[in-house]
Amino acid sequence: MTTPPPALLIAGHGTRDEAGAEAFRDFVRELGRRHPELPVAGGFIELSPPPLGEAVAELVERGVRRFAAVPLMLVSAGHAKGDIPAALSREKERHPGISYTYGRPLGPHPSLLAVLERRLDEVLGAGGPEDRADVTVLLVGRGSTDPDANAEVHKAARLLWEGRGYAGVETAFVSLAAPDVPSGLERCRKLGARRIVVLPYFLFTGILPDRVKEQTGEWAGAHPEIEVRSAEVIGPEPELLDLVMERYQEAVKGDLRMNCDSCVYRIALPGFEDKVGLAQQPHFHPDDDGHHHHHGHHHGGHAHAH
Repeated sequence: MTTPPPALLIAGHGTRDEAGAEAFRDFVRELGRRHPELPVAGGFIELSPPPLGEAVAELVERGVRRFAAVPLMLVSAGHAKGDIPAALSREKERHPGISYTYGRPLGPHPSLLAVLERRLDEVLGAGGPEDRADVTVLLVGRGSTDPDANAEVHKAARLLWEGRGYAGVETAFVSLAAPDVPSGLERCRKLGARRIVVLPYFLFTGILPDRVKEQTGEWAGAHPEIEVRSAEVIGPEPELLDLVMERYQEAVKGDLRMNCDSCVYRIALPGFEDKVGLAQQPHFHPDDDGHHHHHGHHHGGHAHAH
């Protein structure tokens, strides 16, 4: 008898936005429908149900012993680098006999760049390449206290710009990192932008993408001389479903190439020297039974599987 393939466990950020949480749960269900040969479950690190631990328990109840965990995240920040590995090692203690491999975040994969390009085309209409030449894109990421995670958004912006003919692709963040959305728009204006499209670098709708839209609207109202439009989030596109399976296959084969060159937990980066080698703490999830909040700073150290 052949060994069943490892189950797929999807780990999400969590959001206070019910529509955003439901979009994630829908996405997990759709993956399960597309891959009937695989047990698929998903959970959140914080804020929304179900917690990751519940998703693991559900798989264990279905007889799963081996699984591959894929973080449904565009960039590797504290969640992907720390909280998820910590949560998984905790689950291993709770369920003796299980084993897992850990996949890498989605990253600025070419197929997701194609979706971002589509989101821009939806806003710009059916103009030819010459129309793109006067369009400046402002790609807005979540924002993090992790410099490497913020750098990943800049990388995505650069890759989106390459060969597509936009006047430029600038970068801003909606929380925890500069420049914020108004400063990013201001930068576009100073660079001489006449048409700006603000493109949220987010998988699903939620409070933060909504905030990007609001702030964009406010800035646009104060600058009527510049055409400013908002594009939509990536959404549960076929490309995203395929990419998660690609990350699953990598994790199963052990073909992992996580970038640790500029990782704040390994290298002393200016202003972040205190993070090097920090011990790892799982994130507290309010729906997870029997775990009290670890007060203080709980974005601890580093549990990369290498």
